[in-house]
Amino acid sequence: MRKTWLIFSQAVTVAVAVLFVVSTFKPQWVMNMTWRKSLPDASVSVVSSQGDKGRGGAMQGFSEAARRAAPTVVSVFTNNSTAQNPHRNDPWFKYFYGEQGQQPQSGIGSGVIVSPEGYVLTNNHVVDHMDDIEVMLTDGRHAKAKVIGTDPDTDLAVLKIDLERLPAITLGNSEELQVGDPVLAIGNPFGVGQTVTGGIVSALGRNQLGINTFENFIQTDAAINPGNSGGALVDARGNLIGINSAIYSRSGGNMGIGFAIPVSTARQVMDSLIREGQVTRGWIGVEPRDLSPEIADTFNLKTREGVLITGVLRNGPAARGGLKPGDVVTTVGATRVGNTAQLLNAVAALKPGEPTQIRVQRGEEQMTVTVVTARRPQATAQAPRDDEDEDAQ
Repeated sequence: MRKTWLIFSQAVTVAVAVLFVVSTFKPQWVMNMTWRKSLPDASVSVVSSQGDKGRGGAMQGFSEAARRAAPTVVSVFTNNSTAQNPHRNDPWFKYFYGEQGQQPQSGIGSGVIVSPEGYVLTNNHVVDHMDDIEVMLTDGRHAKAKVIGTDPDTDLAVLKIDLERLPAITLGNSEELQVGDPVLAIGNPFGVGQTVTGGIVSALGRNQLGINTFENFIQTDAAINPGNSGGALVDARGNLIGINSAIYSRSGGNMGIGFAIPVSTARQVMDSLIREGQVTRGWIGVEPRDLSPEIADTFNLKTREGVLITGVLRNGPAARGGLKPGDVVTTVGATRVGNTAQLLNAVAALKPGEPTQIRVQRGEEQMTVTVVTARRPQATAQAPRDDEDEDAQ
């Protein structure tokens, strides 16, 4: 038995040695052995598995979302041939700089085709004071654009182009967004051509930034640069969830803090502009201020929630309804308000000419006043804001 085992072990040793020598000097002989071909190819199996995973989604990224949305995002080229330097007639200006003549202004932004009929959403500051607007599609087609309406209070504008076979983006639901959701920003930064950048939703409901009158921004870290204004912020399915509007920047370029107008706001403004040429909002004529704990203690207020009214327009809707300076507004209709932005939005949503109940805290007494809402006056000038130059502070 011992002799048999010794012979077997020696035979195995010799076989392994022979296999080692052959695989070292003649590896092709080993590769061509029929017994090896019958074994499963582990490396091929792994590669195939990864490939299937990539096609399935996790490794696919956002190429499908970009493919769906990109054709609907356009470049907007603007020009104002009548723009003149306001100091052109100043003698001292002429002495130092000479005759300047007329200096045309031009710019570039982005827009989003929202219907096959040719309606394009963009920012008001992209087309403001411009008399020549041209839109270029990703397929190379150009078209002159007509301004259907603008809304400086939300920095939105609607253009109209006349072309056939226009792609239109699908409007998403910005109300379902959550912090951390992936997003893509599509536009024409610095005029280099259409660019897609990616990031996440960094914050929701940003307001009191001093950019627009009505603010409810989606904040994102997707790169937004000058030229992206009016472009699309889309979700992972390629649906429009916002209109890129501004960035927080010390240098003029992207620093990872960009702001987009939610599509819920854009849809309402767009519908009003297309239907009426303007946006109608409610107005009551008050000067509000956030109610901080310090203010509440200073004026010995009995409530810590609401908006302090510091001024009431004489003979305005609020004054006629009985609102007074020092009142703390807690609800407008059925909407609770906790800061000036919420009060502004709640009043703007009211229909002009209809009475609205406003609940206030006046001293130690809670009371309800009825105010007949008026129509908000049209903005006479847009607040300084340009995502190319201004810091949002």
